[in-house]
Amino acid sequence: MPRLLAALLTATAAAVLAVGVAVGIVALLNATPEQPNTPLITYETAGQER
Repeated sequence: MPRLLAALLTATAAAVLAVGVAVGIVALLNATPEQPNTPLITYETAGQER
C-alpha cells in the first residue's frame, strides 16, 4: 500500500508540475509586446498622389 500511495503522489506532483509549466509558458508568450505590422517596402501605383 505505501508503494501505491507513493506512486499516486508522484503522478499527482508530476501532473501539477506539468500544468504549472504550461501556464507559465502561456503567460510568458502573452507578456511579449506585439510587433508593429508596418511594411518595410511600399510600392506606389500609377496615378497615386503622395
